[in-house]
Amino acid sequence: MLTKKQQRLRRSRQTRIRIATQGVARLTVNRTNLHIYASVISGDGAKVLASASTAEAGVRSELGASGKGGNVAAAQAIGKRIAEKAKAAGIEKVAFDRAGFAYHGRVKALADAAREAGLQF
Repeated sequence: MLTKKQQRLRRSRQTRIRIATQGVARLTVNRTNLHIYASVISGDGAKVLASASTAEAGVRSELGASGKGGNVAAAQAIGKRIAEKAKAAGIEKVAFDRAGFAYHGRVKALADAAREAGLQF
């Protein structure tokens, strides 16, 4: 019997293999109840080129007094922020890696915001 996390990681494995064959940078998302994290990882998977999360002090102050990072508005802010950081690092095209999470809610909001900010995937 697989745990919930093991099931999610099993789902993510095939996507990661497919992205690795493309050889492009990947935008990966991690979602917890309290925060959402996004990072752009180089095509060979060797290094993180840009990252953003709701755990960062600057983002928390931007989200208001509660500093809640577990909602769609926070995910949109992170999507915009990761796109800006990726462009600053000279990355225009990425492959979206949802890491086994459903493409719905916060994960979808982050992806849409990153696309609107000019990241192609």
